[in-house]
Amino acid sequence: MVRLMGWAGKTRQPRRLGAVHPRRAPGHVQEAGDPPVARTPKSAPPRRPAPGQRPRPGRLASLRSALSGRSVAGQVFLFQVVIVVVLVAAAVVALLLQGRHDSVHEATDRSLAVAQTFANAPGTRQALTAPDPTALLQPRAEAARKAAKVDFIVVMNRDGVRYTHPMPDRIGKRFVGSTAPALAGNPVTEEIDGTMGRLVQAVVPIQETDGRVVGLVSAGITAEHIGGAANEQLPLVLFAAALAVALATGGTALVSRRLLYQTHGLGPREMTRMYEHHDAVLHAVREGVTIVGGEGELLLANDEAHRLLDLPEDAEGRHVSALGLAPDTADLLVSGRVATDEVRLVGDRLLAINQRPTDLRGGPAGSVATLRDSTELRALSGRAEVAHERLDMLYDAGAAIGTGLDVSRTAEELTELAVPRFADFVSVDLFDAVLGGEPPEAGTELRRAAFSGVRGDAPLYPVGRSIRFVPSSPQANALTTGQAVLEPRLRDAPGWKAQDPELTERILRYGIHSLITAPLRAGSLILGLVNFWRWTVPEPFDAGDRALAEELVARAAVSIDNARRYTREHAMAVTLQRSLLPRTLPEQNALDIAYRYLPAQSGVGGDWFDVLPLSGARVALVVGDVVGHGLHAAATMGRLRTAVHNFSALDLAPDELLHLLDESVSRIDQDETAADGTAAVTGATCLYAVYDPVSRVCTMARAGHPPPALIRPDGTVEFAEVPAGPPLGLGGLPFETADVELPEGTRLVLYTDGLVEDRTRDIDEGLEILRSTLERAGPDPEDICRAVVDARLPERPSDDIAVIVARTRALDADRVAEWVVPADPVAVGEIRALVTRQLSAWGLEGSAFTTELILSELVTNAIRYGGSPIRVRVLRDRALICEVFDGSSTAPHLRYAAMTDEGGRGLFLVARLADRWGTRYLPHGKVIWAEQPLIQGM
Repeated sequence: MVRLMGWAGKTRQPRRLGAVHPRRAPGHVQEAGDPPVARTPKSAPPRRPAPGQRPRPGRLASLRSALSGRSVAGQVFLFQVVIVVVLVAAAVVALLLQGRHDSVHEATDRSLAVAQTFANAPGTRQALTAPDPTALLQPRAEAARKAAKVDFIVVMNRDGVRYTHPMPDRIGKRFVGSTAPALAGNPVTEEIDGTMGRLVQAVVPIQETDGRVVGLVSAGITAEHIGGAANEQLPLVLFAAALAVALATGGTALVSRRLLYQTHGLGPREMTRMYEHHDAVLHAVREGVTIVGGEGELLLANDEAHRLLDLPEDAEGRHVSALGLAPDTADLLVSGRVATDEVRLVGDRLLAINQRPTDLRGGPAGSVATLRDSTELRALSGRAEVAHERLDMLYDAGAAIGTGLDVSRTAEELTELAVPRFADFVSVDLFDAVLGGEPPEAGTELRRAAFSGVRGDAPLYPVGRSIRFVPSSPQANALTTGQAVLEPRLRDAPGWKAQDPELTERILRYGIHSLITAPLRAGSLILGLVNFWRWTVPEPFDAGDRALAEELVARAAVSIDNARRYTREHAMAVTLQRSLLPRTLPEQNALDIAYRYLPAQSGVGGDWFDVLPLSGARVALVVGDVVGHGLHAAATMGRLRTAVHNFSALDLAPDELLHLLDESVSRIDQDETAADGTAAVTGATCLYAVYDPVSRVCTMARAGHPPPALIRPDGTVEFAEVPAGPPLGLGGLPFETADVELPEGTRLVLYTDGLVEDRTRDIDEGLEILRSTLERAGPDPEDICRAVVDARLPERPSDDIAVIVARTRALDADRVAEWVVPADPVAVGEIRALVTRQLSAWGLEGSAFTTELILSELVTNAIRYGGSPIRVRVLRDRALICEVFDGSSTAPHLRYAAMTDEGGRGLFLVARLADRWGTRYLPHGKVIWAEQPLIQGM
């Protein structure tokens, strides 16, 4: 915009170079740098001074006259020198202040960046829970401090006690500064007087993944290091300022001398006439310029203003209201108020008007306004804004769609993103097979998987509705062609109306008027449809909207297909996993058992459990966890469960069973050796417990597994002190057992780590929550299972959870009979008589004959081949159990005697007469046992 000389009270610009001087002959042009035009003809000789007249001053005299201040040029020179000095002084002061401010700001930013980097560094959060955090954090803090060029990095706990400090004697003392905002999760910066003097510091929280603050980190810079750079540059700045003043003074003097020289010979009247031609410059401006007087009359309007406002030829001098302008435009020009880019509609143009009054600094009343045609700019800006919004939505789609691996949730994320940014209502219809994780089946019905809208009363199909589109509908067309279909006006779409005439009429009455339906394509598969409905916006969808819908749906289709594939794989893994777990628990009388098994939502794990009846009415409980997730973990879990079944049949002690299981895991690792020669480490944890209802003793051993919980009959809860053996698969390390006597009614709680540990809680916190939950739970095992799962189960568990709650029972003394047998063959007959009488007392005379034969063989073998002491025990449980104890560790072997052999038929008879039989080894000796059904008296 051109400055209006002489009107707004500002310095007028000189006449345009080359303009004809009004006092000069036509055709004469004053060029830049020409000397002043003389009053004599061009051919006349130069005039000499008359006698007595002072000679014309030379250059030095002219410069001295310019600097004297008596002339206009001198006054301009002095004024400009003063301005230059003031500006230089202000610049020096501003530079110093800005340098100080920038130094403090830089120190604050660097302190905050260093503190946040150290707080989020790997190992910082874990070091806070170490026995000696200072030993871990102090070297790292000092190395980071030196590398980041800060004066201190302090790590502290939530109470502000320091773990690190550049001065070791300050470690263990309280931190000086504000910690409350950081404890709330927000970083804080401050400038305080600390232990190292005046300093700038930042305090940031160290947070767990759930946002919980577990510690604080502070970094800072002392005041002596903040403003150093600016102070060092002060001499250079002052020297530059002095040099600038000198150069400005010299330049100003030269300009003043030049001004004095070029204005010599031109009086004020000639210069005034020259500035009166400023309209020649104004007419060359491509913006409209108008000047309105204090009474509202139009004083000046250039050519562009005439064109934009469509003014008449005689507009100057007339009142603005009489020029035929729109009332709002005329009122603005007459008001004289300040206006910045105010848009007015003049004819078919959108004009941006800027207006300033001319009397702000003592000038005449009135206003000057500039007008700019912004019609095309507004249209381009509108199109650019729409394109920017669409790009933003596509960018957001990449982050907001597909955050999980659930098909329905992914479809919901698409509808939530598109409403109301793109459409008023959005629905997603998928094939039923897709919802189940399978490939879509062409020709089948679709099901509405997601729906979102600006209102909830739209007459569209609800979520869950099964839909079959008629061939004439745009949806069927989109499924057939694989391309998006645009129906700009649903009222004129007979194919769409044929889908459901009654429903479509309700939709039209509701006000929904335009539709885009786009197929969800993932490669060659069409997973379903996405329908975009417009209601509030009166304009229908257009081709650009269809292209945007196709791009948006294409991005969503990839996420939905990924979720479908994951759903299929997860279902297969869960099916495999459940097939490998026990479907029903075996019948036994030693324990009342309840259990829960919850697979992980994000991936199938390798947790397992089992209940195994053993000899002598004993029961084994086992829980285990295979490291990792997926089909490999589930398959490994099945192999380990089978191994536990086989080993338990040998009646091994818990520590011996875990030793054999450890070897099995090591062999599995060897079998899984990768092609590059590295072994895929499997790893597993296990807890094995054997409960004897006769002695009420539970023998337990664990391999890297959490300890079991015991709920005593009085309700107190404790965790059994079972030695923590190494996880399975390490090999070569021993396992230890623990014997715990459990009163009848004690509840034994076995679980996997998914119950007490996850990404947001450590195991100690989980165990404490489990303890408090068990203290409040009832005596029934089912109630206990329900309580612990409800208390600990997250919305989407990342690991499997297995829980077994077993309430102990005791075998009554009247169901147990025991005798000591002398090492004499004559004692066999006595034992047979004693057993017969005991069976009669139990009402089991029908089992007497078989029992006599079994015990005769077992006792005879013990006397002949075993060692003292020899004992016989008969148990009445779900079966009749006969046990013969002896002090020898020799293993009996079942033989098939020939017709001519005199012996070798004893164990063969036992095997034939008993349902089950076997050998159980003790620390001192062994037990040969046999089970047979209970047969009442004949």
